[in-house]
Amino acid sequence: MESLATVIGIVHIAAAIALLNGVLTTFGQAKIAAQAIESIGRQPEAADDIRSTMFVGLAMSETSGIYGLLIAIIMLFANPLIDTLVSLL
Repeated sequence: MESLATVIGIVHIAAAIALLNGVLTTFGQAKIAAQAIESIGRQPEAADDIRSTMFVGLAMSETSGIYGLLIAIIMLFANPLIDTLVSLL
């Protein structure tokens, strides 16, 4: 049973690291928006192209945060390694 507690503890730490991706995604999205606003301020005639590129970048970075959340949920609630360890004990 001690090994099961160790595995569950490590899984919780790994899930916290995966959720850290969501925190870092926020800073990335802020950087994308700030650079887009600065670029539009420098070249207002290219605002449409810059805006569409910004939205693609925001969507890609948001997807990264969602993947981190998905991985954390899988590790916490549907981890096949814990089921394998329980069957071995």
